[in-house]
Amino acid sequence: MAGNLDRGYDMSAAPLLVLVSVVSIQFGQAVGRTLFDDLGATGVVLLRVAISAVVLAVVTRPRLRSWTRAAWRAAALLGVAVAGLNLLSALALRTVPLGVVVTVSFLGPLTVSLVQTRRLLDLLWALLAGGGVALLWWQPGASVPLGGLLLAALAGVCGAGYILLTARLGGLVPGAGGLPVSLTVAAAVALPFGATGASAVVERPALLVGAGAVALLQTIFPYVLELAALRRLPTRVFGILASLNPAAAALAGLIVLNQRLGPPEVIALALVTLAGAGVTLVPGSSGPPAPYPRSRPSRETPASDTDAGRPRCRRHS
Repeated sequence: MAGNLDRGYDMSAAPLLVLVSVVSIQFGQAVGRTLFDDLGATGVVLLRVAISAVVLAVVTRPRLRSWTRAAWRAAALLGVAVAGLNLLSALALRTVPLGVVVTVSFLGPLTVSLVQTRRLLDLLWALLAGGGVALLWWQPGASVPLGGLLLAALAGVCGAGYILLTARLGGLVPGAGGLPVSLTVAAAVALPFGATGASAVVERPALLVGAGAVALLQTIFPYVLELAALRRLPTRVFGILASLNPAAAALAGLIVLNQRLGPPEVIALALVTLAGAGVTLVPGSSGPPAPYPRSRPSRETPASDTDAGRPRCRRHS
């Protein structure tokens, strides 16, 4: 009976862990945006991924000697995708509100989910998401410049590649040991772009505290929470909760950055969020894969909850 109570507690707590993770990621992005004036957009990305790589390498202790050449190649390509996703998102954040950036870039994971399905109803979700983003493209306004939207859209392309490559790496490397290796590659790719800004920590070491906080909120803390949640939580349910990322980003932008969205932006956010939830909620549809690389399903996870054959991977990293 005690085991059943523990299982029930785990199932009830798992959605809360994912929600906390979603909020942590978006507030981490918002806090990172406050450091742009001191470290530069790309400097914040460099420090965050480098700190995260070191911490997670210590935690996961990947067994690199057993890796195949294909695993190294997949980890390297994933690192490039991670770097592109984060660098482009950061550059977009310089001119575009956080909620809008996440709304547009969320189309990458959503597209991956849609192309994996063969249901007529999924066309509705695609039209909803496309209509939401069309509002931003057609009526960007002074607060949402077209150049920033383009950067966010390119970040979404990297996000789609990120999900597919994470699924590939997860099939080659057991557990979550591939994450710190990919983050190390991402740091190397970001180095030429962020070194100048990140060098400010030499004269102002206190900035490392802020960068470390961003790494904790946006990568390390969500990784731990989501890894624990997915031991019990069906990936379909995870996809529904992950669709709240645009809304959480808008909330973080409002509270931390005082970014207020106008009616077109709010409607776009609502449509994309609804599409993300819908494609995951309807039976027979595949939801957006989890945004971080995962360990393989736990033996304690019910077979019906694992959505076998669908990629399970991490984010907006």
